[in-house]
Amino acid sequence: MFRITRRSVLAGIAAGSGPALLRPGRGWAAAASPAPAPLAELTLWGPPAGPSITLVHAIASGLLRPVADKVVFKAWRTPDELRAGLTSGTMKTFVLPTQSAANLFNKGLGIRLVNVMTNGLLHLVSADPSLSSISALKGRTVALPFRNDTPEFVLRRLLAAGGLASDAAPGGEKAGGERAGGEKVALQFTGTPMEAIQLLVTGRADAALLPEPAASAAILRAGQAGRTVTRVIDIQQAWGAATGLGTDLPQAGLGVTGDFLAQHAPAVEALHAALAAATLSVNAGPARAANDAAAPLGLPWPVIEQAIPHSRLVCQRASAARNSLESLFRVVSEFDPRIIGGALPAADFYL
Repeated sequence: MFRITRRSVLAGIAAGSGPALLRPGRGWAAAASPAPAPLAELTLWGPPAGPSITLVHAIASGLLRPVADKVVFKAWRTPDELRAGLTSGTMKTFVLPTQSAANLFNKGLGIRLVNVMTNGLLHLVSADPSLSSISALKGRTVALPFRNDTPEFVLRRLLAAGGLASDAAPGGEKAGGERAGGEKVALQFTGTPMEAIQLLVTGRADAALLPEPAASAAILRAGQAGRTVTRVIDIQQAWGAATGLGTDLPQAGLGVTGDFLAQHAPAVEALHAALAAATLSVNAGPARAANDAAAPLGLPWPVIEQAIPHSRLVCQRASAARNSLESLFRVVSEFDPRIIGGALPAADFYL
């Protein structure tokens, strides 16, 4: 949990972004309307991944003061924890995978997607530099956190494009070339990215598919153990090559519940504007943003600073990103439409 403790406000950034983001006719509140009173308190939930760096930097920089008098960041650690919080109604504003948002919307949970906060932050990391293409993974083991979530769906799509199938490796054992066999890749699922890093560093997996900043953490931890691990495949580049959809992978964004939007639409607009300013600040000053995010995300600041340039942090309205989002949803649901709840989300999903 992280509360506002700093008194410095990035007024120049906030003022500079305001007119473009709040001009009449765009968003949910026109710039000519009187500024709404800040909420008494706001809790922002996010994963220990790139977009949460933007959240905590926005808090530390004071950019969210127009939104709420008190802003608290809380981390969700697993997709199951996220789904439980949304189902119970304890989470109102949150960063989540865009595919999960579509699924929950189609299941009637009233989720709305405010924006896209990263255009892809997945990398395959390995100590073997020869694993620099999807085809090179044949007969190898890939550690993969979060079964039945976006990283798995993306990887399976890339494997299929390369003519490879996949097997799930049982337990915590290594499933090497003999177990994977033929044209297959063994996927070794873990509960968290840190567990995947442990399998990689100890040699029980040949590679790991990780989001940032976990990929940067793997590189640092391997170095401390006397091993050299690098990013051998930029998944966004591989995605563009395999699908022809370009290298933007709108992987995660800010979501809100329908009830929160109905009650606090001006606050949602102000929150988006503040996060747009915070994104510019994070990308321009990774060191400061890393210092802000280290404690809330539970990672050393050098890891976060290294991760920011590889996180492709953006802040694009969901309605503006609809075409790229629908392209992603179509591709990942080729294996099973239930991945996105059975159909593309309706227009009111995209704020």
